[in-house]
Amino acid sequence: MITTLEGSMMLGAPARFGIAAARFNHFIVDALEAGCLDALRRHGVADEAIAIARVPGAFELPLVVQKMAKSGKYDVVIALGAVIRGSTPHFDHVAGACSRGLSSIAIDTGVPVIFGVLTVDSIEQAIERAGTKAGNKGAEAAVSAIEMISLLRGL
Repeated sequence: MITTLEGSMMLGAPARFGIAAARFNHFIVDALEAGCLDALRRHGVADEAIAIARVPGAFELPLVVQKMAKSGKYDVVIALGAVIRGSTPHFDHVAGACSRGLSSIAIDTGVPVIFGVLTVDSIEQAIERAGTKAGNKGAEAAVSAIEMISLLRGL
């Protein structure tokens, strides 16, 4: 018989959430953060169980997320940011470094790192993903965080 393991949207025991949020493109990231916090609260997470660290931009997220993950203070760390393509290759460097860094932190620490960083071609796409047509990716990151905590507790 096959056993399927998956997380649920119910935490059971309390959990601690770290959020690292970029200030660059703050008009987008602020909406992602609001969606993230709203979803956590709707799932019963108390404000006292949430800590937010602000960083200059998406490139700086991995270092702060790593520090948070290694601290032992958080069951999960959510990275929020927005990298919007411009007319130079800067986008590719920032988005690539951010995603590679965040991915490796989860593997290295065993602490789930949730990728709530938008990598989009235009401001319009960012706005769509920060609470309009495409939902709020910050809220989706919060739900993923809860599910990962639940799953890891069940393994």
